[in-house]
Amino acid sequence: MWLSDLKLVLPDRVLEHGSIHIEGGLITEIVEGPAPQRNGSAAWQMHGLTAIPGIIDMHGDMLEREIEPRPKAYLPYDLALHELDKKLAGSGVTTAYAAISFSEISIVRTSLRREDTARAIVQAIHDERPALLVDMRVHARFEVTNPNAPPMLLGLLKDDLVDLVSLNDHTPGQGQYRDVEAYVAMMADWRKISADYAGEVTRERINQIRSSPIAWEVIQQVTELARAKGLPIASHDDDTAEKVALMESLGGNISEFPVTMEAAQEARRRNMHVAMGAPNALRGLSTSGNLSARDAIAAGVVDLLAADYHPGALLQAAYLLAHDGVLPLHEAIKLITTNVADAVHMPDKGALVVGKRADLALVDGDLATGQRLRVRATFRDGHPIFLDKRVAAHVFAA
Repeated sequence: MWLSDLKLVLPDRVLEHGSIHIEGGLITEIVEGPAPQRNGSAAWQMHGLTAIPGIIDMHGDMLEREIEPRPKAYLPYDLALHELDKKLAGSGVTTAYAAISFSEISIVRTSLRREDTARAIVQAIHDERPALLVDMRVHARFEVTNPNAPPMLLGLLKDDLVDLVSLNDHTPGQGQYRDVEAYVAMMADWRKISADYAGEVTRERINQIRSSPIAWEVIQQVTELARAKGLPIASHDDDTAEKVALMESLGGNISEFPVTMEAAQEARRRNMHVAMGAPNALRGLSTSGNLSARDAIAAGVVDLLAADYHPGALLQAAYLLAHDGVLPLHEAIKLITTNVADAVHMPDKGALVVGKRADLALVDGDLATGQRLRVRATFRDGHPIFLDKRVAAHVFAA
């Protein structure tokens, strides 16, 4: 099958007019101009659309929101997965890592973040994967202050149910929540509790952690097993060069959402991938008042964007960076495709290159004329997993 008459975002340039041939789930040919006329070779005419590699999201927190769309209103895991799956496909995402938390932060702890519930969600992802549109994987968020998480996580790793491990420390007073008062105000608003109660719980949490030092030898067991399995390991909310060095010593190859320029620069100096949130890049600021993704990208210390909490922001942020002259379009698209594939050890994905998987998205719109970007079609392994009415009209008219 040919996808003909497209603009193609290639690894090193944008080809204004080209065509892609797909066979056996792979990209088998890329030519300049329209698809060649060959006997028995069907072509979908996609004039006016742009083909980019399928988006790879290495950190998305959306599944919990699908399971619990309102406080204590829980939906079946399989239903939530399939609803999120459709949103991802419609956003041009072909590979997604659902971030599942093993948290013990009492002020934010819900039943979804108990160890047993988290494990059940992980199992549900594994069970439903064959029926999903996108390649859904598990990103296990290991809260290093939670003494109950390591045994559960080690078991999941041994059972090959985890695809990426991240080391998280959400203790107020450092990392993402360096400003304790700002943290208390945010949690009071988010959890709909009084500021006094939020402050009391926060102080108790800080005292508890100070009295029970983190068991780094146990954390090392987790990271050693993850490395033995060939899995990527991410640190989370790095705020100092010293923390980055510690995370690298544990096998970390990704620094996700560093909260200071110092931390981001140190991670790049150590040849770690640096991931920032696509909503941060799109909005130009962090919701926590930390490092601006756009500033970090402009400084050359960021090479990945993650959905964080909004998959639609991935494509929009990449195109906005190109529109504003921060990066050429082909380099901006790498933030959500090629570079992510490298970070999560997927050499067969992430680029429009002959021999790689035929994961791609067809995009419409032009920010220069005020048109919002829209995904018109998404393909995974050469099969359409999302078509809107414009592309469907071409397909069914052929």
